[in-house]
Amino acid sequence: MEVREIKALITLMNENGLVELEVEDKKGKIRLVRGALARAVEANSEPHPAPAPAPKAAKGKTAPPKDGAKPQEAPLELAENQRLVESPMVGTFYRSPSPDAAAFVEEGTSVRKGQTVCIIEAMKMMNEIEAPAAGRIVRIIAENAQPVEYGQALMIIEVG
Repeated sequence: MEVREIKALITLMNENGLVELEVEDKKGKIRLVRGALARAVEANSEPHPAPAPAPKAAKGKTAPPKDGAKPQEAPLELAENQRLVESPMVGTFYRSPSPDAAAFVEEGTSVRKGQTVCIIEAMKMMNEIEAPAAGRIVRIIAENAQPVEYGQALMIIEVG
């Protein structure tokens, strides 16, 4: 791989807040790791395991806060007929398809299973996130144009 290609990959990592990136093509394979994770990998000389997904809230119970959770994050309380819409990836959360367009959904909007409720931008790709069930949007948790993590709660849907 040429130096300019490696620099482009580093720029891609920085723009998207990636900590680790592995690319393989016909020229070869490269793995880039930065930050504290890089020091851990060097110390252990083994690949760092992927982080475990955030725990899901049990129906009718309080979801425990994640380790290192921000102080303003309150545990989510889900009723038995409510489901979380969680981020399937790390990226940037958007409520609408473009800055000047209307939001896909608002609190109180009825949705059908498979309907697009938001977009997560990851590595310059716009990924439509669909409603996991038919129901009504009770609460939108994530902030528009803010970074989200894998397994992070985005919305709560009241099913039925």
